[in-house]
Amino acid sequence: MSRAGQGASSTRKTRVIQFGTGFVGHFALRAIIEHPELELAGVWVHDPSKVGRDAGELAGLDIGTGIRATDSIDDLLGLQVDCLSSAAGGDGREQWMAEVHCRFLEAGTNVVSSSIVGMVDPLAHPDKGLVKQLDEAAIRGGASYFTSGIEPGFMSDTLPLTITGISQYWRSIRVQEILDYSTYLPNETEKIMGDVLGFGRPMSYQPILFAPGRLTYVWGGPVSLVARGLGVVLDRIEERVWRHPAERTYEVKGLGRIEKGTADAFRFQLCGLVEGREAIVLEHITRLRPDTAPQWPQGEYGPGYYVDVDGDPRMRCHMICVGPDDDHHSGGILATGTRLVNAIPAVCAAKPGVISALDLPLLSGRGLYRPQ
Repeated sequence: MSRAGQGASSTRKTRVIQFGTGFVGHFALRAIIEHPELELAGVWVHDPSKVGRDAGELAGLDIGTGIRATDSIDDLLGLQVDCLSSAAGGDGREQWMAEVHCRFLEAGTNVVSSSIVGMVDPLAHPDKGLVKQLDEAAIRGGASYFTSGIEPGFMSDTLPLTITGISQYWRSIRVQEILDYSTYLPNETEKIMGDVLGFGRPMSYQPILFAPGRLTYVWGGPVSLVARGLGVVLDRIEERVWRHPAERTYEVKGLGRIEKGTADAFRFQLCGLVEGREAIVLEHITRLRPDTAPQWPQGEYGPGYYVDVDGDPRMRCHMICVGPDDDHHSGGILATGTRLVNAIPAVCAAKPGVISALDLPLLSGRGLYRPQ
């Protein structure tokens, strides 16, 4: 238990650094600034053009905070804050990200993160060396390390675990993300959408995400976490992938031209097997057009997340996050940031080491009510 958890006054705000102000980070930054129990103490940025700018401006707010962005990790370490909120992209640079996080953990700073997404279940993460490095640094500093987001994260671990709380028994659980990605334009759009996800690439191309073992590295955590939370031992997790070719050439705003015959949809499953049968399944069905790959599930209530629990009672839940611009991607990205920010008080009070959603109490919107 680090500084914020050791007899802190009930009126003392938790001091937080926001690490990264990009795709997810600017939403997290805004949430920290506006949260009644948190105090923004510092901001780290990668882009040199953001250095020296006020955090309020970077968060898209019409207020000045007096906190100026920096690219100096050493300067931020000197602030001795309670928590680091890390939303900087970590795909492909997990080791660098872990080393940065370890510096803060060893200094007694708790960390909430979406940067190394496979760490949603640290006990099952394939890179045991990375987990050990983070866990030992956290224990040395008496701090906690928590990874989450929207998916992997809340939609595929906390939501299904919560729903099963009204089961008499269950046979299988299936979590589906069914989304149109035509408005999903992250930083490094060409790399993420093309190289990583394979959109607009030939059907013979091997996207980075679908290299053997990569899906489990990124998304296996929720499957193993749900299994452990429900007292089930998995035989293994199987990866299954399908890709779909575009039936005609078309344009996607912000992404470019999708040629006929190149990939414009994919479907993958991570199947947690118990005694040879599918017990816990995480599935993504991702399109660039709503009418492509019609043979795959469309989602009878529209885009979003579906949780099916086969048992007694049988349950089906549909959930979607919509942002201020009425887009489901901005809503999901915002929810990734707020999932981290709203976890900060509980993480600061948690046991030292790497932790998961199973180690935290209910995370609610306490103090966030605002009349229209």
